[in-house]
Amino acid sequence: MPALLPYFALVFNALVWGLSWWPFRQFQEAGLHPLWTTVLLYALSLLVISLSAGRRAWAEFFRHPSLWLILLAAGSTNAAFNWAVSMGDVLRVVLLFYLMPLWAVLLARLILKEPLRPAALARIAMALAGAAAVLWPAEGGFPLPASAADWLGVLGGLCFALNNVMLRREAARSPQARALAMFGGGVLVAGAVATLMTGGGLMAAPSLPGWLWALPLLLMALVFFLSNLALQYGASRLPANITAIVMLVEVPAAALSALWLGGGVLDTKTAIGGLAILGAAVLAALERQR
Repeated sequence: MPALLPYFALVFNALVWGLSWWPFRQFQEAGLHPLWTTVLLYALSLLVISLSAGRRAWAEFFRHPSLWLILLAAGSTNAAFNWAVSMGDVLRVVLLFYLMPLWAVLLARLILKEPLRPAALARIAMALAGAAAVLWPAEGGFPLPASAADWLGVLGGLCFALNNVMLRREAARSPQARALAMFGGGVLVAGAVATLMTGGGLMAAPSLPGWLWALPLLLMALVFFLSNLALQYGASRLPANITAIVMLVEVPAAALSALWLGGGVLDTKTAIGGLAILGAAVLAALERQR
């Protein structure tokens, strides 16, 4: 049984992210925009990490500007994904987010100078074909993101790929400093965008109907914190390729919950495109093992 705990931890993390769209929408309907919800969720994690890491981790963070890029990438990932699933078709958003292996190949070439192997080029073509199928307009035309949620899903996957590539580049930095960058990004990036949009009249000021709403918000913050601990636990004990494959549980979790609760629809082109995108992600994980 202990040997299975890392797998259960990763599945728990994937389920939390796959089902997160529903509570984000509930808070949005109550008056709390997903960006403000993101700020509050990650504030708890940042506080706990700050208290446990101490001054040394913060000093390390400020000494290395490359960690600031991780902050921006991680924060943009969370802000884009949480906002997208709150207003768009959940299944489309998650599939477009999982174009991440495509961006990872290109960014690894640009930042890490990794060669573009034929297998990587084949995965890029496979992922692009899947994205084209998902985005293909019913009335014909060029397959481009059709809504703000689609664009945010693509942006979230791109930022997540940048986050992962930079974490590999900065592997020599301490785990505490990298964690501060990632959790800090969830607070600072979402907070900055929300503040600017609220000040510009593009977003309502954060509000909830009553103090009782603080209880589910606190519970959600705790679940997100535990899911991040689960990810750290599972990813540190399993090979990277296994971690990547197990994390794909997020896709069926999001798809089934969205279809059941009315957060999305599944048609033939989305199913075909989704299989191609997921296939490219699995092949990327297998290639990573070799």
